Amino acid sequence: MKVLLTQFHYKKKYTPIEAILASGVYAVLAVPSLFYLGVVKVRNFLYRKKIIKTFRPHQYTISVGNLTTGGTGKTPITAEIANYYVKKGEYPAILSRGYGGELSNKEVNVISDGEKINYTAQQAGDEPFMLAQKCKGAAVLTCSNRAKAAQFAKKELYCTKLILDDGFQHQKLERDLNILVVDSEKQFSNGCVLPLGALREPVSEIKRADKIIVVNKGFNDKKAKTFARYLRKKYNKPSFVCSMEPDEIYNIVTGELLDETKAVVAFSAIAQPEQFYKYLRRFDVMETKDFPDHHIYTNADLNELSGLKHKYDAEAMITTEKDAVKLKDIATAKDEIYALRLKPSLDLKGLLND
Repeated sequence: MKVLLTQFHYKKKYTPIEAILASGVYAVLAVPSLFYLGVVKVRNFLYRKKIIKTFRPHQYTISVGNLTTGGTGKTPITAEIANYYVKKGEYPAILSRGYGGELSNKEVNVISDGEKINYTAQQAGDEPFMLAQKCKGAAVLTCSNRAKAAQFAKKELYCTKLILDDGFQHQKLERDLNILVVDSEKQFSNGCVLPLGALREPVSEIKRADKIIVVNKGFNDKKAKTFARYLRKKYNKPSFVCSMEPDEIYNIVTGELLDETKAVVAFSAIAQPEQFYKYLRRFDVMETKDFPDHHIYTNADLNELSGLKHKYDAEAMITTEKDAVKLKDIATAKDEIYALRLKPSLDLKGLLND
């Protein structure tokens, strides 16, 4: 159902039959969407008028987030920012809600202190665990109360910077730099808020952003640059283009790199899998398999994927790094599961005014 809704949110052209079906979906979802919009507008008004109290951390605080549901590339950008500060001698803390993990996020969980990772991907959640792996020297904390996590980072870990992963809607915690990430291909879905569209908030809330990053999800950055110029002019916000470039593809157990000539089966459990499959266009992709976003893999899933691999006589299976962290504990070398590493290309100095 979630996959079908995502397709509905982003579909631009309909056949006559699809148009009839879409009109029915609109009729069903219009009322709850209007209710959701009303709740969001009241909430934002209360924050704007300072009726809902906010918390100001002692450390310089950066938020990286988006307006739509998942899939814009905000987490890799968060990792790049954290690593940038680590290289400058800072000790940043990444604050995540910890969605999809087994740990209770009512209290602060130290997924990593920058040296040691304390939990598994299943316990921490795929994104916090991936951040802990990618950001050596940075703490990764999960808690639904980011203010509590910010205080913990200051008092217990003595962190010098705070970075909110997926923090645009979390207005309770004040920030010094509010970064909005937008997908160059998906943009703002059909322009409607949930559940009618993929927007968490109306597009007009771009006004809260200090800077915008347009993530280039195509293989030509012309469209991304044009869209960034449009946002810069329309909203008077500094706009940057970030290209997600396919890097190496490695075995999640052995680290061995994959021969690009192989026939493969591709699978993922992410919000917008289509772009991931596009990155694999240089391979002979025999079949793709989608799981729900944040899906926790089981041995039964591995058996199903292995069956697809043998059915199409594929030589390997490829997934995302986000999925790889959840598979590493149950996969073996003979499963021949590989992960695609993406490398963000972004002007961090310009973005961070450094």
